Amino acid sequence: MATVDVLNSAGEKVSETQLPDEIFKTSVKTSVLHQVVRSQLVAKREGTAASKTRGMVKGSTRKLFRQKGTGNARAGSIKSPLRKGGGVIFGPSQRSFAIKVPKKVRKLALKMALSSKVEENTITVIDDFNLETIKTKDLANVLKTLSLSNLLIVSDSEDTNLLLSARNIPDIKVIKTEGLNVYDILKFKNLLLVESSIKNIEGRLS
Repeated sequence: MATVDVLNSAGEKVSETQLPDEIFKTSVKTSVLHQVVRSQLVAKREGTAASKTRGMVKGSTRKLFRQKGTGNARAGSIKSPLRKGGGVIFGPSQRSFAIKVPKKVRKLALKMALSSKVEENTITVIDDFNLETIKTKDLANVLKTLSLSNLLIVSDSEDTNLLLSARNIPDIKVIKTEGLNVYDILKFKNLLLVESSIKNIEGRLS
């Protein structure tokens, strides 16, 4: 097991904790990470773009004028794709862009993403933020002390003070362990775990 220092909000080492090899020492395969990240991104697409075919356009199907003798080119329905306001040929239709990824693969990718942070030495553990009020400046000072930016913070509980204090700091995101995902881990340069969240992550991925 990898051993990492546990820091307090003043940046001082207060203890050490173990990161289980089963989760934090998984061999990284970019193809697996790519598959899961792609599935996350396409799931955000609404897929609501749609156009009407001639059968969906409201209007009469009566022939516009007789076939011969008017001097005009022959014409049928007003709903024809050839006419203004008519239907669209082979236009977009509502669809789902979702890519199904097996649960085991998603779990494996999460382990790989966490392991990549250990390999890059960009993972930090803090005992607690101890934010008594909702104040951006207080959190910014803690992060400055820890020399951390472009950061994903993982907490084991709904820490309202932490969540709201981080809202106005650029390139910072706070999530609970239940919401931990591959895309966010890879998107941010640094990963900051609240010490109590490690057990929750272990329970989720073991």
